[in-house]
Amino acid sequence: MPWVPWTEPGREGVEFVVLWGPGHAGEEDSASLLLRFPPGAHGDFHEHLGHELMLVLDGTLDHSDGRRFHRGDLVIEEPGTRHQMSSATGCTVLAVRARPASPRTPLAGEITTGVGAGAPADAA
Repeated sequence: MPWVPWTEPGREGVEFVVLWGPGHAGEEDSASLLLRFPPGAHGDFHEHLGHELMLVLDGTLDHSDGRRFHRGDLVIEEPGTRHQMSSATGCTVLAVRARPASPRTPLAGEITTGVGAGAPADAA
């Protein structure tokens, strides 16, 4: 599977492979992706318009609220969740989402750790 650089604004270093997405049988908004975060990579700050499930396959995934997820951890984001994901050390994640996310500008205090606020804290 070829990894593709994710070049949308606000994303740095993240690569992806679409396993299932819009354009597949039925034109749904749902999608399943493999995401690769090299050390120091980050996604954009965004709001979820539907549920998203993320399974950390290897490495450590850092959440902008200070949580840190390791291999085998399952993260479920609810609609309306606003956040940014990053990885100080690198990781690979399986992401399954019901609907796309929408880029947002973070409000004061919404990024407490990760690329937007210095080094991630070890909390999970």
